[in-house]
Amino acid sequence: MSLQDQYDEAMHLYSMGEYDRAIERFLVILKEQPENFDAQLSLGMAYYRKGDFARAIEEGHKAEKMRPNEQLVHTNLSLFYMKAGDKATAEHHGLQARIASWKTPSSGEAAQPVNPELEMAKPPPPKPMKLPDMPWKKNKPIGATKPKEPNG
Repeated sequence: MSLQDQYDEAMHLYSMGEYDRAIERFLVILKEQPENFDAQLSLGMAYYRKGDFARAIEEGHKAEKMRPNEQLVHTNLSLFYMKAGDKATAEHHGLQARIASWKTPSSGEAAQPVNPELEMAKPPPPKPMKLPDMPWKKNKPIGATKPKEPNG
């Protein structure tokens, strides 16, 4: 069975609420392919769903080491810490998730492939603007003086 098939099976078990069996499958995948980010991220979420928040946090930090600027990693860690009762650390990871959403992938990370059909339409480039001649200004010859006002 390929790693992708194993991952799909683990996700199916997870979606059916069979967290212990899903965790077993994720661990097998990670033993064979320790750099499998999706399996690592899913493992943390499976522990969270099972109610093992300490282990969810531990696995979440492993995913964070793989992709420190990944928004979903910090979103999950924020959730895990909140459920574990550590509000300050949860808020920290919530902020990190927001910051990660603004960042572009660093040189050490591969950019996520973009499906051209799902890309947002880009606006056309702006057309140069021609400003009006400012009709409210009267052309006065240089050196012309202002007419004197009558003294009252």
